[in-house]
Amino acid sequence: MIQMKDIGALITALRAAGNAALTAGGAGDNTAVPGVILDRAAIGMPQSGLLAIPFTATLAAGETLSVTYTVEEGEAADLSDAATLLTGTVVAATGPAGGATVTGCIELDVKLRAGGRYVRVTYTPDLSASGTDTAALSALLICGGMDRLPQ
Repeated sequence: MIQMKDIGALITALRAAGNAALTAGGAGDNTAVPGVILDRAAIGMPQSGLLAIPFTATLAAGETLSVTYTVEEGEAADLSDAATLLTGTVVAATGPAGGATVTGCIELDVKLRAGGRYVRVTYTPDLSASGTDTAALSALLICGGMDRLPQ
């Protein structure tokens, strides 16, 4: 079956939230980045997802970049009935000896089948240092298990 060799035909990637640029103890640090409200029905009601938060951070030795995330769901188009589907905090990166630029991607499974028609991701990046560390992040929701293939 050709579909087993073409993952791109079975998933769709959605921009879940805006980009963030932050400086430790300054602009953007520990500031929530609100997501867009995504309509699952518009893309075939995906049953599963992967929240991907790629990042690049310049970190001093032993300092960290942590990310708190929340995925909300509901039936109202404005999510006035929002309920939390997934939430948590992860340490995305720790500065190595001597400090350096660290890159990576946080990956979190999201069980969308348990959610309503609408979904929203919010994330809050937090640098532990007090002044010189910087980071840049974004967020994608990669969806699969639709009742029809993405087009």
